[in-house]
Amino acid sequence: MKIYHIAENNSILNKFIAEIRDVKIQKDSLRFRRNIERIGEILGYELSKNLSYSGVYVETPLGKKKMQLSYNDVVLCSILRAGLPLHQGLLNYFDDAENAFISAYRHHPKNNSEFEIIVEYFASPSINNKTLLLADPMLATGQSLVAVYEAIKKYGTPKEIHIVSVIGSKEGVDFVENNFPENTKLWIATIDDKLNNKGYIVPGLGDAGDLAYGTKL
Repeated sequence: MKIYHIAENNSILNKFIAEIRDVKIQKDSLRFRRNIERIGEILGYELSKNLSYSGVYVETPLGKKKMQLSYNDVVLCSILRAGLPLHQGLLNYFDDAENAFISAYRHHPKNNSEFEIIVEYFASPSINNKTLLLADPMLATGQSLVAVYEAIKKYGTPKEIHIVSVIGSKEGVDFVENNFPENTKLWIATIDDKLNNKGYIVPGLGDAGDLAYGTKL
């Protein structure tokens, strides 16, 4: 798996990452969602450089111009519910992509820090031989992404997989790298050093789903 750690090079991306982390600014859920969306746009732009292109003539009022345009059949799949703002950011750039949605959540059967990932819902077009963009803003342990991939691959084999995340842990990145096919690429805004004993990214930003859409029962 090839990893593209975008924040390794300074850019305006740093501002958006700082604001989603900031405990004062992140209380504004509208701004939080918009910042995740903007990060998705940046990651989508960087990802687009890695797609396949061919020459196409475009007719203007004054002539024709040969342009290099992507011909990938893209399916954009997001993990509910935290993945929705990231999905929108990617969709702003890949506006002709097909769309898929899948649910995944942590279940604590013993009411302690141990958990399993439950996948209950998947709505998708065919992903067979297509370019799959799998969006999950928080790559903590990596178990959710792997569980989602195991569920998705029963419905077809994508030609290539691009994972898109906002913040990850080194442990989670390593876990995903060891459990996804070699032709997978990870596009991630920034990577933090560790997880706490509950499996949350430190320093991270908290619960992305709650910050975007409110606390849940």
